[in-house]
Parts: sequence; structure tokens; C-alpha cells
Amino acid sequence: MAVTRDQIDAICATFPGATPAHPPELVSWKVGGKMYACFGGDGDMDGVSVKTESADMAAMLIDTTSAVKAPYFHASWVRLRFDDADLDEVTHRLGASYDLIRKSLKKAERDALPAREVR
Repeated sequence: MAVTRDQIDAICATFPGATPAHPPELVSWKVGGKMYACFGGDGDMDGVSVKTESADMAAMLIDTTSAVKAPYFHASWVRLRFDDADLDEVTHRLGASYDLIRKSLKKAERDALPAREVR
């Protein structure tokens, strides 16, 4: 079942403090100015790249064909392809990426954001 860019944008828009970025930046979603989801280039790519907790987690997702290697990113990032992604899995991975990046923010920035409701 395919996932669309509009669905991903709708999910990302629900996260507290999340903001979209557009050219000249990479087409992406950020929290506290740090990217947690990236479409890349002009945004018309084949999926969305997200951060995982580790390179090992990314490798496991790639090995199980849940994701592919995210081009140009650190080994802890994976790409969720639109054409073969499961919406529940994409929602989970977007939330996990957001949470990882949010945790990396300075305490004052983190504390200024409302809590995220996990579905």
C-alpha cells in the first residue's frame, strides 16, 4: 500500500513545534531547527528519510526491507519509500525520529514544547 507525501506532511504537522522547510533548504520537517524528516532535493523524491536510534537499527530495517539506505545521510538514517511503505510503520518511524531529534535539543528548547501525544 502506498503512502503519499500529503499523508507524511499531515503526520508531521501534528508534532509539537514541527515546522516545514522549503528551498533553498532541503524539503524537510524540523523541530527546534533540526531536521527529523527529509524528502530531499525538490521534495518530489520517492520517499522520506528519517533518523533511527542507531546504525544497527537502520541496518535491521534495511535487512528486513522495511526501509532502504538514506542517500547522503549518516548510517543511522533510513529512507521509507512511498510505494511500499505501511502507513502505521511510517507514522511510528516519523514519531521516533521526531522524538530522537527533540531529545537532542537544549533543555530550554525541549521544555518550551508541549508534550507529544503518542497514538
